Amino acid sequence: MKTDVQIAQEAKMIPINDVAAKLGISDENLINYGKYKAKVSLDVLEELKDKPDGKLILVTAINPTPAGEGKTTTNIGLSMGLNKIGKTAITAIREPSLGPSFGMKGGAAGGGYAQVVPMEDINLHFTGDFHAITTSHNLISALLDNHIQQGNELNIDPRRIVWKRVMDMNDRALRNIVIGLGGKPNGVPREDGFDITVASEIMAIFCLASSLEDLKERVGNIIIAYRYDGSPVFVKDIHAQGAVALLMKDAMDPNLVQTLENTPALIHGGPFANIAHGCNSMLATKLSLKLAEYTITEAGFGADLGAEKFFDIKARFGDLKPDAAVIVATVRALKHHGGAKKEELGIENLEQLSRGFENLEKHIENIHKFGVPAIVAINQFPTDTEAELKFVLERCKELGAEAVLSEVWAKGGEGGIELAKKVVEVAESKQSNFKLLYDADEPIKVKIEKIAKEIYGADGVDFTKSCEKTIVNIEKMGFDKMPICMAKTQYSLSDDPTLLGRPSGFRVTVREIRVSRGAGFLVALTGDIMTMPGLPKVPAANNIDILPSGEIVGLF
Repeated sequence: MKTDVQIAQEAKMIPINDVAAKLGISDENLINYGKYKAKVSLDVLEELKDKPDGKLILVTAINPTPAGEGKTTTNIGLSMGLNKIGKTAITAIREPSLGPSFGMKGGAAGGGYAQVVPMEDINLHFTGDFHAITTSHNLISALLDNHIQQGNELNIDPRRIVWKRVMDMNDRALRNIVIGLGGKPNGVPREDGFDITVASEIMAIFCLASSLEDLKERVGNIIIAYRYDGSPVFVKDIHAQGAVALLMKDAMDPNLVQTLENTPALIHGGPFANIAHGCNSMLATKLSLKLAEYTITEAGFGADLGAEKFFDIKARFGDLKPDAAVIVATVRALKHHGGAKKEELGIENLEQLSRGFENLEKHIENIHKFGVPAIVAINQFPTDTEAELKFVLERCKELGAEAVLSEVWAKGGEGGIELAKKVVEVAESKQSNFKLLYDADEPIKVKIEKIAKEIYGADGVDFTKSCEKTIVNIEKMGFDKMPICMAKTQYSLSDDPTLLGRPSGFRVTVREIRVSRGAGFLVALTGDIMTMPGLPKVPAANNIDILPSGEIVGLF
């Protein structure tokens, strides 16, 4: 079997200007980055502002497992399938981070015969958006430390600086550092650390901003530290927001590429799916809705994190109304949730499948809670038996969700035709009655408890003593009337990664709440959330190379 990169290198790409032309985008509104990728000027969005939006389809998944689900692959394959049945469709997805690409997780350009290309560029530096975010974030860090060095007019408490530095690479050695050593000319010594770029609040803002001016205002509202009297210090207090907006001006234009079958793809932004909302940029989604009949987008991790945040954060801020949600599952992954060991995943076992199906059942129920029709895409594997597939299809139907087999990894758009037909049928015949789970003006604890009880199935929520104090302070500062961004393990509906399937009788513990004032949400942390990953014992980077011919090897 060919590797993803081999399949991608054999793709017959067409010039990106031709891809744009199919959408009605003129050359004047393209900023080309070579022959096969370009940025689309936001002037297009302004020109099309009065045009009705197309259909919005969210692709989400069950809780991820080592067995694999194929959410991005399904997203891309569905867009290609829609084009095959005569619909104009755009896949709108996140940009990959360099850290996972050279670490263990891999890229985010799909797989098999459902990929976006040029995949090497997309998984590497692409158009430089992440570099712009990294530089913008670290400019704020430099200005903050310079302010303290130059007299600290704002009375910033160096022990209460909450703005770390960032880089787009996995490097555990930088999680906790000491800066300012070497004497008075080199700054004020203090503890600091690095997060990965996708965890930066600027990334979250970048993906929620409606314009460059909106981005500038949001960046100005980021809390970077606290004074000795406990009051917050904002980016605007050190006058950094204008320079950040300048650094970000080119990054704001969405990136246009294509799938292996030349279907348009907008790839823009990539916020951390735990401490942020895990969705591609609002601008790319809005642009796609104006350009195509169907926009196929996605959200990070399983539906308990990704779909909930897409609905309660992104859709809330962008006034988006999803027409349907596709939940990606595999028989293998469901059996994993049912207790199957790795070596048992390819062996028929309806008992394990039945137990594991409860995970999918909960996600279907959750999508319906938001008033959105649910479609289950069963990403088919050769080891799946007829009895197992029949079981899943029939159980989904009993729960009021249409279920379809998908073979996009092996067959590309051809393998997504049945899924595409079902998505069109549901989106055009079933009315989406989309509604939010909670009101942002509700008390912090009430919002968190609604998510934990209704979406996770928890019995309740426990707050640590320090978290209780934080909530009181947030309410005093008037920052409590914001949506909640839950940060918990992606592997379980609970906050315990070992509880697979559909756990019950558990409580969720919230140990910390952080204010992402610029992004516009509160982050509730459960368990230990890693914001600077480390490399595995054998990183993917060890097998990546470029040959004298220019051929790239080892990149998936």
